[in-house]
Amino acid sequence: MAIRETGKKIAVVWRGDHQARTGATPANNRFHRVFEALASAGIEAESAVYSEEMADEVREQLLNAVGVLVWVDPLSDGRNRAALDAMLRDVASQGIWVSAHPDVTLKMGVKEVLHRTKQLGWGADTHLYRTARSFREEFPPRLQSNGPRVLKQNRGNGGQGVWKVGSATAGVQMVRVVEARRGSMPEVVPLADFMTRCETYFGPEGCIIDQPFQVRLPDGMIRCYMGQDKVVGYGHQLIKALIEPPPEGPDSDAAQPGPRIMHPASAPMFQALRSKMETEWTPQMMRLLDIDRDALPIIWDADFLYGPRTASGEDTYVLCEINVSSVFAIPDEAPEAIARLVAARLRAND
Repeated sequence: MAIRETGKKIAVVWRGDHQARTGATPANNRFHRVFEALASAGIEAESAVYSEEMADEVREQLLNAVGVLVWVDPLSDGRNRAALDAMLRDVASQGIWVSAHPDVTLKMGVKEVLHRTKQLGWGADTHLYRTARSFREEFPPRLQSNGPRVLKQNRGNGGQGVWKVGSATAGVQMVRVVEARRGSMPEVVPLADFMTRCETYFGPEGCIIDQPFQVRLPDGMIRCYMGQDKVVGYGHQLIKALIEPPPEGPDSDAAQPGPRIMHPASAPMFQALRSKMETEWTPQMMRLLDIDRDALPIIWDADFLYGPRTASGEDTYVLCEINVSSVFAIPDEAPEAIARLVAARLRAND
């Protein structure tokens, strides 16, 4: 049976206010290409703009859908996803398909995944601190012996809670830190004071992930976009996060990141990465995290930095983040892949 015949729709969720909710159409938002691709596949979709103040109204809307696609950041204007995730779990428990399900997001879309999967080919010298005490005991000697490190809070976006930390003195009593958030300036502070500042990251579901700073960061970041377990495109960007700003300051043109250049899945320069993702790293991650293919998000991405070159000069890749909660912008090929995967899921549920 075609979905149009059922009278039910796919709900597309993103955060906004009451005005955005009442005025939203499939054509007047940044997801319009996703709506267009769904319509071309014979799938009717509707906007489901969410805020905590409208949660009951949105919940009723989702309960009358056949599926839900979610694009909501972990942190936004001081708000998190706690209420939304509880609602999505409730909706999913009543037989509505949700992508990404909050339980899958907690496995894949948090920084802890960097530690859980560190033995895979994308891993690095990654450590995890679950308490302020372990952080205070283990991090200073690691910083002193291993050089600059990158600390990451478990859930966040936009560079919030991601810090490059390096020694500013012969020891590590004083450190030079810079946050990945755009516009951040380096600071020289006592390490003890900086670690106190980071204690807020040990809240519910909180921890700190510790990775080595990648010296090839100026070569850019490769965002590998995945439609479930297959690559649907790439974005390569010369980022400036964690790179100290020029003398002109963090707001100068020279301090701004370059554009993200999108490439199709077939792009020749990324075929080695594609092979690794599709045949090795994603299947290994699924087994390690106990996620089956149908539970994988319809759209997610893995962000890679260039690691050290091999003896023969080939690139290696180090995973720095997996994004599940709100993957956008996306390559031109991605909306069609999203629609194709949604259609397959709906057929499987008939």
